[in-house]
Amino acid sequence: MKVSRSKELFEEAKKYIPGGVNSPVRAFKSVGETPRFIERAKGSHIWDVDGNEYIDYVCSWGPMILGHAHPSVVEAIKEQAEKGTSYGAPTELEVKLAKMIVEAVPSVEKVRMVNSGTEATMSAIRLARGYTGKNKIVKFEGCYHGHVDALLVKAGSGLTTFGVPTSPGIPEDFAKHTITVPFNDIDALKRVIDEYGDDIAAVIMEPVMANAGLILPELSFLEKVRELTADRGIVLIFDEVITGFRLSLGGAQAYFGITPDLSCFGKIIGGGLPVGAFGGRAEIMDYLAPEGPVYQAGTLSGNPLAMVAGIKTLEELKKPGVYEELREKGKKLSEGMKEAARSAGIYDKLCFKSIESISIVYFTSVDVKNYQDALTSNTEAYAVFFRKMLEQGVYLAPSQFEVAFVSTAHTDEDIERTVKAAEVAFREVREIL
Repeated sequence: MKVSRSKELFEEAKKYIPGGVNSPVRAFKSVGETPRFIERAKGSHIWDVDGNEYIDYVCSWGPMILGHAHPSVVEAIKEQAEKGTSYGAPTELEVKLAKMIVEAVPSVEKVRMVNSGTEATMSAIRLARGYTGKNKIVKFEGCYHGHVDALLVKAGSGLTTFGVPTSPGIPEDFAKHTITVPFNDIDALKRVIDEYGDDIAAVIMEPVMANAGLILPELSFLEKVRELTADRGIVLIFDEVITGFRLSLGGAQAYFGITPDLSCFGKIIGGGLPVGAFGGRAEIMDYLAPEGPVYQAGTLSGNPLAMVAGIKTLEELKKPGVYEELREKGKKLSEGMKEAARSAGIYDKLCFKSIESISIVYFTSVDVKNYQDALTSNTEAYAVFFRKMLEQGVYLAPSQFEVAFVSTAHTDEDIERTVKAAEVAFREVREIL
């Protein structure tokens, strides 16, 4: 496989861009490879600058649920671009997309558009603090909510810990009001709420963890989180940047039947363009300026290009049978990967997790139920697996702790080719595990 042009571009990029990339995981450091510089994409496939073609399961980290360059989305963007790309003023498009989100998501009565998932979670936290007049927030270990100072914290070895900044550049004072507890551990959350509940503004969580691999919630856990927070007047925030409009039209909250107070969105609602949003109960959302005292603003928020792309994407998702199709394709991929592992003789050394159109293979025999379980994965083995899949034309996330996404554009042939490649790749790592 020729990669000379990607190598040249990566070396040039490092002269002008820190690390040569604009988001760290793209550097391929954890898998020991040269990042592929992508030239174009269509449907379920992408092509790099060296002409190599890949079946894509990164899907731009989730938003390309319809596949790349979907005709109706592309046409809508073209038509809008001719009318202008940004006005810094209200548009009918903002109203239309906001209405679609409110109609689809059970908990959302009002919604504010922003430009990224990080901006959505940051703003939701500020709003929760302003609404409650409280300071502390609780997050779950391994849940990623963007590079927000107060949320970019790690937990220690104990059951609960106050936030410690994960990255230099974040003063400890910024993180000291963040308490981290293990995912799927309701007793730990209860202890924290019992001790600090009078000063906890919000509990923020991914209802399905999808940034430490894929960690599924126990339904009773989600139900109890909702019960505990409601009893103490704590705002429950669901970070649905990944799960929103992916697990169902109403997101994870509709899928599991849990109603949070605020929700954060991104990715799919922009049809592949930069976008974010947060919304929830009207009485909370009305604390935002200009209606209320909590300030939040953004020049490009609700920009017309992202709005039309999001509208067209959601219109496609509302068509009958779309989520059933995604479910079947997701199931075919996850079951096929299991069969490939059995054929390679390493099934018992791996952990498979999937939900609807999201899946992962952990290179560990541990049944992964929380972040600490995920960390038992053999990342060296995953790197070998990743490289062998890439060599065979299958583009997976360049990290053991990222998931695979299936789109409506993935065909049976794509999945069959992927499964065959996986059997070869699994055999390659057999001696490492």
